[in-house]
Amino acid sequence: MIKLQATLTLLLFLPATHSFTTIKPPHRPSFTPTLQSLKMTATVPPTKTATLSSKTVAVAPKLGQRWRKSTKQVATLGPASSSKEMIEKLFLAGADVFRLNFSHGSQEQKKELLDIIREVEEKYSHPISVLGDLQGPKLRVGEFSSPEGEMLKPNQTFRFDLDAAKGDSKRVQLPHPEIIAASEIGHTLLLDDGKLRMTVIDKGEGWLDCRVEVAGRIKDRKGVNTPDSVLEISPLTAKDRSDLEYMLGIGVDWVALSFVQRPADIVEINALIDEKLPEGMFRPAVMAKIEKPSCFIDDSLDEIVAICDGIMVARGDLGVECNPEDVPILQKLIIDTCREHGKPVVVATQMLESMIESPTPTRAEASDVATAIYDGADAIMLSAESAAGDYPEESVAMQQRIINRVEGDKHYHSYLAQFDPSSDPSTTDAIISAAKHTAQTIDAKAIVSFTVSGSTSLKLSKNRPRVPILAISPFRETARQLSLSWGVYPDLPKVGSYGLHTVDEEQMFDAESPLEE
Repeated sequence: MIKLQATLTLLLFLPATHSFTTIKPPHRPSFTPTLQSLKMTATVPPTKTATLSSKTVAVAPKLGQRWRKSTKQVATLGPASSSKEMIEKLFLAGADVFRLNFSHGSQEQKKELLDIIREVEEKYSHPISVLGDLQGPKLRVGEFSSPEGEMLKPNQTFRFDLDAAKGDSKRVQLPHPEIIAASEIGHTLLLDDGKLRMTVIDKGEGWLDCRVEVAGRIKDRKGVNTPDSVLEISPLTAKDRSDLEYMLGIGVDWVALSFVQRPADIVEINALIDEKLPEGMFRPAVMAKIEKPSCFIDDSLDEIVAICDGIMVARGDLGVECNPEDVPILQKLIIDTCREHGKPVVVATQMLESMIESPTPTRAEASDVATAIYDGADAIMLSAESAAGDYPEESVAMQQRIINRVEGDKHYHSYLAQFDPSSDPSTTDAIISAAKHTAQTIDAKAIVSFTVSGSTSLKLSKNRPRVPILAISPFRETARQLSLSWGVYPDLPKVGSYGLHTVDEEQMFDAESPLEE
C-alpha cells in the first residue's frame, strides 16, 4: 500500500545551491487517471547539469522576473489591449491574471480574448488566469426635459418618484422602487459618482423628498448610490445571468460578482453556478467585489469572505459610498480578514490612474500601490490603465517594478509577519507551519506543493513563507486559479484537465485514515 497522504502532499525543499532551471517537470499521463495514475513520488534533487523541457517557465528568459515577485498582477483587457501582440506583451511585462470586463463589449469579443490568452499560455507553458467581471445592477435616474439637465441649488428640495415623465428643476424619475422602499428620513443619496449629495427629509408611497446638501448639475441617466440602505435587490441582473452562463461555457477561471451587499448574494451566485455549469466543465472560483458599506455591518464581511473564494477591494464605488478617509482603513480590514481566512484578495481601482495618459505615474500613485503590497494583498489590479490607456505595457511593467522594489525592502516580511493568521488544529496546518519554518531555517530555494484542488497551496500562501511556493497539480484549471495567489507559482500540466474532482485534500493529511491506493 502506498499512502496518498505521503505521495500527493509532499513538500520538497531545494537547497539554495540548486537553481529553478534544474527542476524537471513531473511526468503526467495523457489519460483519465485512477488514483494510481495520480501518484507522485519523490525523486533525488536534480543536478545542475540536468536538462529541462524547452517550454518551461524556468528557461523562458523574459519570464525570469516572475520568480522574484510574490504579489500578483491583474490587467484588464480592452480596446488598447485586445490584440495578441499586446496581450503577449502584458503577460511578459508581468500580468498573471487577465480581467474581462463584461460591462463593455459583446460576449463574442470576450471569447476571442480568452482564446488569445490560451494561445499565449500554451506558447510559454505558463498558466494564466482569466477573471470574468459581471456588471451588476446599475441604479440611475430618469431623463430631463432639458438636454443639459438641471442645476440644483444648495438647500433646495428635490423629489424622486416613479413617474416616467421627464424631469425638471423640482423632480425626476427614479425607476427603482427598491431604493424608495429602503430609504429612511435622514439617509443620504449620492448622484453622479458622489458629485451631488442629498438627504432624505420626507417620503411617501412611491416618492422621496430630499434636501440638496452638495449642489451641482444633474443630467440624464446619472448613477445613484445609497450608502445608508441595504436594497432588496439581486446582485444579478438579466444581463449578468446571461453573461454568467456564457462564462461557464467558455471556461473562465474566476467570476467576480458586483454589488455584493450581504452573504446571501454569494449563496445566490453559487447556486446559479451549480445549476448552469455545463457537464464536464471545471467550476470557476467566485470573487466578491466589496464596494458597499453594508458589507461591514456586524459580521457580514467575515461571513462573505468565508463563503467565497476570493475578494476584490473595489475602491471605486467603495470610495463613493464611504468617506475618503475611511477607505484606507477599510482596505486594511478587508486584506486582514482575507488573510485570516486564507482567501486571495485583489486591490483595485485608480492604482496608476495617471498612466492612462502619462508614461509614468505620480509619486502618490506609486505609494498607493506600495501600500497595498506592504498590507499583504495577493494581487493589485489595473483597469483603464491597461484596457484603454495610452501606455498599457508600461503600466504593467511599472506595477512589477514597484512590487520588486517593495518586496526587496528588508522591512517587507517583518510587516507581513506582524499579522499572524490563526491555524486550524489539524495535521494539514501543522505540516504547512513546519514547512514554512524549515524552509527558512535551511535557506531552501522553494517549497513544492502537490495539490489537486489548490487548498494545500492556498494554506501555504496564507502563511506568507519567504520562499516561492511551486504548485504542482494535475488540473490546468487549478493551476490557473492559483495564479492569483500570493507567492504561488503553479506549473502548467502538459495535458488537459483530467475531469477528476473527487479527492478531498484534507483526507490526504488525515493520519488516522489516510487515502490508500
